[in-house]
Amino acid sequence: MSNPVFENSPYFGERRQPARTPNGYPTHPGYAPGGAATAYQQPPTVDPYQVQHLEHAYQQPAAGPAQTGRLTYDDVIVKTGGLLALVIAMGAFNWFVLGGNLIATFGGLVVGLVLGLVNAFKREPSPALIAGYAAAEGLFLGGISLVFESLYPGIVVQAVLATGATFVATLVLFKSGAVRVTPKFTRFVLIALVGYALFSLVNLGIMIFGSSDDAFGLRTSVEVMGIPLGVIIGIAAVGLAALCLIMDFDAIKRGVEGGVPARYAWSAAFGLLVTLVWLYLEFLRLLAILRGSD
Repeated sequence: MSNPVFENSPYFGERRQPARTPNGYPTHPGYAPGGAATAYQQPPTVDPYQVQHLEHAYQQPAAGPAQTGRLTYDDVIVKTGGLLALVIAMGAFNWFVLGGNLIATFGGLVVGLVLGLVNAFKREPSPALIAGYAAAEGLFLGGISLVFESLYPGIVVQAVLATGATFVATLVLFKSGAVRVTPKFTRFVLIALVGYALFSLVNLGIMIFGSSDDAFGLRTSVEVMGIPLGVIIGIAAVGLAALCLIMDFDAIKRGVEGGVPARYAWSAAFGLLVTLVWLYLEFLRLLAILRGSD
């Protein structure tokens, strides 16, 4: 049996075979089984308005992702830009209005970590929670940036420019096809992330419970051929964050091509924001170590 929607459509209905009498003979116009012929019935006429409406529909361009409620690159760009603007606004508030308030700074760090984990494990994106994460991270970045700027004037501008340049460079490399996300690429990045996370936890423990007075723990207390370990680790961390950006771009591309719902633009923007915040902090720390070793 054919689709009933098309079966009953005046435009897509099937061509039917002529009706027949009980004895198998073709019927004639006005035939009624078991009775006299009725008055001749005119065939149904086609409504000109329906034909005109159908032709107009055929002439329209095909519906794109935006019209069908699917994810688009514009959605991701707009939401990412809005979240970055919120981070900058809250950072400027803590810097210029609160003067790098410790409660706001470390409160933003804690709240940002909690909301980051919540948003990362939520199956459905929550715009309110993602915006809350951006606001909390803005407070933290504003306070910590003020501390670094007071120690090393001009370092914040350098870190911002380096982060922006890295973002653009990785996007160009991804769009040109020079770097492709393959299963081997993904495994390498995941292994490197686990290794870096373990080093960071060990270094944090040494900074908190160790006897060293170095501000960055093993990063500045250990040298390799006269080069602070933090410089080597920092360069590797920046490269790792750049590779994560490429994976973010690939995930967004697959989402757009796969036609995922438009609401997942919030998830894409959240993922990009997490990587950009990490990249900025790595540049801030790397530049501080370089300038502190002069």
